[in-house]
Amino acid sequence: MNFLAHIYLSGTDEGVTIGNFIADGIKGKKYQKFPDTIQKGILLHRFIDSYTDSHPTVRKSTKRLHEKHGHYSGVIVDILYDHFLAKNWSNYSDVPLADYIDNFYELLQDNYAILPTRIQRMMPYMMADNWLLSYATIPGISKILDQMSVRVKGRSNMNFAVIELKEFYDEFEVEFTSFFEELRASCKEKLVALDKKY
Repeated sequence: MNFLAHIYLSGTDEGVTIGNFIADGIKGKKYQKFPDTIQKGILLHRFIDSYTDSHPTVRKSTKRLHEKHGHYSGVIVDILYDHFLAKNWSNYSDVPLADYIDNFYELLQDNYAILPTRIQRMMPYMMADNWLLSYATIPGISKILDQMSVRVKGRSNMNFAVIELKEFYDEFEVEFTSFFEELRASCKEKLVALDKKY
């Protein structure tokens, strides 16, 4: 899953949300230097990644992209799934997507000092182009894929993945919807387990 899903699956705890968002840059046991709630978020992020990568529905989605995009297929599916979360946001939250995202950006700004340097550097670009809100539209997803393709020097053909998104739009959406219900339930269980641990 990509940024929006990780943030959403964190629930209402701000520390968990921050931890889940920054987790990709925290390797090994380095998470232990953070406050407990942020540790929980980092561990939740790792659980989400592991659960997602091994799920048969997600593998069905990635297989559709594998011929043209190789090992970048999983990264692309993460982004496409965030599109369907954003597009169908009202099914998952009573807070309008734009307001939810603004609240998240405010949370990052309020906790800027504890964010890893990589996140601090990324924030201005993320907020200026409003990456999270752009997920909701196909042109927005296309722009995100273009940017990611540039980052990996065009090796992934990610910028062309919007073609498959349009061609197999209904299939991807059905797969996302089915998978996300299972992921939400599993994350709730994981958070309960983490609460007991901490």
